[in-house]
Amino acid sequence: MAASQRPTERRASRCTPVTARATLVFEIVGYSLHKGMGVGKFIRSTTVSVGGHQWCIRYYPDGADTHANSQGHVSVYLELLNKGAKVRVLFDLKLINHVSGLASSVFAILKSPEVFDPHNTSGIGTGYTWGTPSFKKKSELEEFPYLRDDRLVIECDLTVIKEPLVATTAITAEVQIPPSDLAENFEKLLEVAEEADVTFEVEGEIFPAHKIVLAARSPVFKAELYGPMRGKCGQNITIEDMQPTVFKALLHFIYTDLLPSTGKLDDEEKKEMVRHLLVAADRYAMERMKMMCEDILCKTLDVQTVATTSALADQHHCSRLKDACAEFIMSSNRLDDVLASQGYVHLKKSCPAVSVNILESIMKLLKF
Repeated sequence: MAASQRPTERRASRCTPVTARATLVFEIVGYSLHKGMGVGKFIRSTTVSVGGHQWCIRYYPDGADTHANSQGHVSVYLELLNKGAKVRVLFDLKLINHVSGLASSVFAILKSPEVFDPHNTSGIGTGYTWGTPSFKKKSELEEFPYLRDDRLVIECDLTVIKEPLVATTAITAEVQIPPSDLAENFEKLLEVAEEADVTFEVEGEIFPAHKIVLAARSPVFKAELYGPMRGKCGQNITIEDMQPTVFKALLHFIYTDLLPSTGKLDDEEKKEMVRHLLVAADRYAMERMKMMCEDILCKTLDVQTVATTSALADQHHCSRLKDACAEFIMSSNRLDDVLASQGYVHLKKSCPAVSVNILESIMKLLKF
């Protein structure tokens, strides 16, 4: 065979690491009550199975040891509960910011895997626990936004690396599949209003839309646009009892399945927008949107607005949100503060029956 010639048949193989990923979430309610347990004392999260092994998070309220780097800190470790196992992992220990709802990385092993091994005592890990004794200073942790309502949330993004598998199938080309752009295309369709066949007027603002898209996403719109009442609706429909910004956000969700960005709003404005969107979602039977709004409100309860949020939940049949409001009021002895809030005072005057329902829900909790 001449030196310039190459074989006509080319065979290739690939060694691919097999991984298993999960996020462990550890919510510590009553942070202040755990303080004073003593150095070296810890509490464990619920055990989670990842990659065929059992894992949990260890939280030391008063630090893991008496060394200088642990004093004045809380310590956090990832623990492997399968004794005798040797496991290669990557992980990232994080704290939840209660304002943004995002997780901030505090300590991570991400560049190269570490081995959970009883004989491995190097670096910051010993045997079956890896983490840091100086996870966060208590003085920093006890300030907003990591600690809210005496509640702390720790997350651990965990990747377990299994034995590599060798591909035996010949590979001649690899197709790079782009991410889905369906939501972007539909969002553009809404913005451009190309081939729009219905318009909505909300407090003087006009919103073009496509009947077939609305009908596919909402049974209420389907009935209005294609049902027996469609002749009365016509091509121009006036929407009552809704703000233009809320209707615009509703259309955005219908076309993209995403809630709109609220980056320019402050915290109270964001929560108020979510309340309006929940009402709109219930009005048009958008169950996924309604549940997403309900979930946001469950995570952003506060003393001043929890009473009105509970009333909203009662009015729109959001049982999970209603229970969350009752539990929030009962936790950390907030009942007196809630009853004295302007939100509850206004609710008691305007909707006394609803305020009675709130108190009944609380009394049910007290019986458990």
